[in-house]
Amino acid sequence: MQINRLLEIVYVLFRQKTVTAKELAERFEVSQRTIYRDIDTLSLAGIPVYTEKGKGGGIGLLPGFVMDKSLLSDKEQTEILSALQGLSTVKSDGADAILKKLSAVFNKNTVTWLDVDFTDWSFTNGDVFSEFKTAILGRRVAEFDYYSSYGEKTRRRVEPIQLWFKHRAWYLRAYCLTRRDVRLFKLNRVKNLDITGEIFGERNILESVDKETDARPSKPDVTIRMRIAPEMTYRVYDEFGESWVEKQADGGFIVTAMWPEDEWVYGTLLSYGEYLEVLEPERLRALIKEKAEMIAGKYLRDVGEI
Repeated sequence: MQINRLLEIVYVLFRQKTVTAKELAERFEVSQRTIYRDIDTLSLAGIPVYTEKGKGGGIGLLPGFVMDKSLLSDKEQTEILSALQGLSTVKSDGADAILKKLSAVFNKNTVTWLDVDFTDWSFTNGDVFSEFKTAILGRRVAEFDYYSSYGEKTRRRVEPIQLWFKHRAWYLRAYCLTRRDVRLFKLNRVKNLDITGEIFGERNILESVDKETDARPSKPDVTIRMRIAPEMTYRVYDEFGESWVEKQADGGFIVTAMWPEDEWVYGTLLSYGEYLEVLEPERLRALIKEKAEMIAGKYLRDVGEI
């Protein structure tokens, strides 16, 4: 594309005092006539490009020129570089190369202000994220095996629309060609992903969002009051809002949370092991006690105690 070539030409001119039209033509695999047209375009845009004939001559930039004198303010340059640096953390195609070029053009050093790792400690299918990102940007149909929350396996063909992070998990919002509707797919349940060469048109990401595949069914909220031991201090401050927590004299906590009651809540409570006691409601206290006894029973059977 011409805009990329123009940017590259400016980048080259910042790095070298002069360069010939022949060298630029060979670099970009275009004619010298095209290079001279590019130079005219840059001049019209306010870039002080000059040509010098004769031995040792060529194409160059006026000494002391920096981009902010003609196009962008210092703040605008910093914002652009910051945005590109953010894109580079998510492996955006070409972001690193563009960042390097514009840093030279603006005569600025980039600051690594953002670093993102899209996988948790247990997620081993990190390539799925990058492949779906490629499919979304290229509007390419994807095919994969998908396991529902009930363990049912289906083969899906989808038009990927958006990657979405919700409640500690990554999802893909896509138009499912199998179901003929917009659905939501949890990334760690996607297997055998294949990004095809089939191109699709633009979709409205808001259509039919109430029929998402993995949207959790609406459950009534329950207020849970629990006692958490001091050993779990790091989790208390990571997982609960300050207004939910009452610090106790012994270093422990009384925590009151309002959650929709489901298997995720039961698993979260049990994950604290002996360091958490459900105080209220009594029904949930009894349920967690029952589940804990069932877990203990499995281990007791292993050693022949029951």
